[in-house]
Amino acid sequence: MSNKLVLVLNSGSSSLKFALIDAETGAASLTGLGECFGLADARISWKLNGEKHETQLPGLDDHHQKAIDVIVGIVNEMQVEDRLVAVGHRVVHGGERFAKSVRIDQDVINGINEIQDLAPLHNPANLMGIHAAMAAFPALPQFAVFDTAFHQTMPPKAFTGAIATELYEKYGIRRYGFHGTSHYYVSREAAKMLNKPVDESNFISVHLGNGASVCAIHNGQSVDTSMGFTPLAGLMMGTRCGDLDPGIIEFLMKKGWSQDEIFNTLNKKSGFLGVSGVSSDARGVLEAMEQGHEGAKLAFDVFTYRVAKYIASYLVALDSLDAVIFTGGIGENSLPIRREILKNLKLLGFVEDEKGNEDARFGAAGQIAKSEMLGAVALVIPTNEELVIAQDCVNLM
Repeated sequence: MSNKLVLVLNSGSSSLKFALIDAETGAASLTGLGECFGLADARISWKLNGEKHETQLPGLDDHHQKAIDVIVGIVNEMQVEDRLVAVGHRVVHGGERFAKSVRIDQDVINGINEIQDLAPLHNPANLMGIHAAMAAFPALPQFAVFDTAFHQTMPPKAFTGAIATELYEKYGIRRYGFHGTSHYYVSREAAKMLNKPVDESNFISVHLGNGASVCAIHNGQSVDTSMGFTPLAGLMMGTRCGDLDPGIIEFLMKKGWSQDEIFNTLNKKSGFLGVSGVSSDARGVLEAMEQGHEGAKLAFDVFTYRVAKYIASYLVALDSLDAVIFTGGIGENSLPIRREILKNLKLLGFVEDEKGNEDARFGAAGQIAKSEMLGAVALVIPTNEELVIAQDCVNLM
């Protein structure tokens, strides 16, 4: 057992995910979720030693701090104070200022605050978690790990938008990309599976979940990714539209739609939910498709087609390919979706290993296909973003 535990916090606008991670083994002795912040039914639930617990958070405000207080109580009861060495915070947007994880001080807090316009739903919530944790654990070093940091190695040709340069210079409008900790983790694990140095490895990492993105990784570094200035771009997702003709926004505004209505629809009523009319969850879509629901079948077809298109297009960013990596809730578990994506990649020579694909689910990694033409394989690797955050904290200490 390691002597180094890190409390990992992922603070959202109305939620707070947390885990107590062993920085060496990756084992989580405590996991939990605070949700419905700002509402009367705000609550926090956690799993400790295999047992589930839940309690309500009183009042209608200050729920981030109240959740942290509950977490402090749990940690104290666990009597691990002598092994708890740091608090690690997931911060969604680091802009161009934060190209790697950093120890949090007032200057870092000011920097995160200055770029909150780039992620108005996420960065202010991340800061609430940081302030609450700093008040609760004043003696512990605290670190910020940025979703965007891994993608700061993208070349200008990949991150530059084809718009007036002044929009980049004045407002920082460019491609930033997200899911960086996930793409970083699975690419390192893939290199280990292939027994190849990561800085000599080329991958296309496919993170498929309620949020979804693809990343081209050349010699271990991100060189392109599908999410853009915000997490709305790229692939079709659970409720997000992904790539969209911006002229549609102007068209809807002329039809009388407000800005809030448009972006609420694009962020919360599109993707699987919008196309299927059934569910934002891939499992619900697959179930409806099996029952003959036409909208669900269309959602399945659009999603798998778009993922395959991105994978194929990212060969342009690489000079060779070692593996396509599937990860995230859908990527790790959905056999039908992976199977259809591989079928769409038939021109690239991928042949599915049916048994391997069936076995690589529910926490199991494995090889699911091979392309003799490209000299590449398709892998499934469960992601572990919390471990990346914990290890970054310990390394920075």
